[in-house]
Amino acid sequence: MLLFRLLPVFWAASAKADFFHFDSISNVSTYYFNYIYCNIWEGDCQPNQDDATQQVPTRELWPGFPQDYIRMLSEWYCSLGQCCESGDCRITNNITGLARDLHQKLHGQHLAQAVVLKAVQGFIENPDSNKPLTLSFHGWSGTGKNFVARIVADNLYRDGVKSECVRLFIAPFHFPHVKLVDVYKGQLREAIRDMVLRCPQTLFIFDEAEKLHPGLIDAIKPYMDHYDNVDGVNYRRAIFLFLSNIGGAAINEVALDFWHSGQNREDIGMEDLEHRLRADAMGAQGGFAQSELLSGHLIDFFVPFLPLEYRHVKLCARDAYLARGIQPTDATLDDVAKAMLYVPKEEKLFSAQGCKSIPQRINFFLP
Repeated sequence: MLLFRLLPVFWAASAKADFFHFDSISNVSTYYFNYIYCNIWEGDCQPNQDDATQQVPTRELWPGFPQDYIRMLSEWYCSLGQCCESGDCRITNNITGLARDLHQKLHGQHLAQAVVLKAVQGFIENPDSNKPLTLSFHGWSGTGKNFVARIVADNLYRDGVKSECVRLFIAPFHFPHVKLVDVYKGQLREAIRDMVLRCPQTLFIFDEAEKLHPGLIDAIKPYMDHYDNVDGVNYRRAIFLFLSNIGGAAINEVALDFWHSGQNREDIGMEDLEHRLRADAMGAQGGFAQSELLSGHLIDFFVPFLPLEYRHVKLCARDAYLARGIQPTDATLDDVAKAMLYVPKEEKLFSAQGCKSIPQRINFFLP
């Protein structure tokens, strides 16, 4: 086995440390041992806190080492799918794909499309960002907040939401008991630290953020602040997404006012909503509003998700049918859209559930 053929090489390297850069060889050896132990032998491993050992070793770390052995080791390691030109195969950062998916798959959300794309692209293309990227998604249930979070994950990471670089926290599920908030604080801090040590560009998603205890958010606030590092760990390449229903009523009110005045919803701008969202978030009940995340101005963008209209529901239904390999007729799409509940009572303009139940509802209309 190639691995065992290479072990004598490491021993020889140790014996001849005077001829090589011993620190470099030590780092490289540690990297490969950790990978083998954690992923092949399935040992009970912990993330290495030395940033140097978190990078895939390169030839520059092996001055004077026989090139044949370097090639053999590199070929073996790459055969496991663990190396690529970017240096971390888990991360793809496909901005072109992100732009395409936001444009083609997200309906009725011109503000979210523009803000999310520009925010993520600007962050990814700026390696010297002075803080993590922190976005707060606001709007009614079913308008696309979770959907956009998934699109971001799918385009920034090879394995999407299943990537070891992505972590989802659902407030009432992961942190259900107020009495245990101190325990949750320690668990959450440890989880975020471990994730960033394993993958500096980690995506953290907090769903139902309005239900988080304020102490929980304040406990992780330093990780989203303008610090070079916190306890020796650099969090500046991490991304935090907070998903919340806070501000949904204000967003709907603005959309309805535009409709009443005969203006297109596409004319709604961030200037019409962002300040109202910030004010609603700070005045709302719950931990998210009471946390230092808002008072410390650490949210980079408040992203509004508009209520969805009849035409948007039809597009969601079309996508759901196509995902099953079915080409629906326009009459079928109308049937699905008409089965939804619309509000306000007089105008019946916005889908009360957005597109959330569409994939299940189309089952009723299948032949």
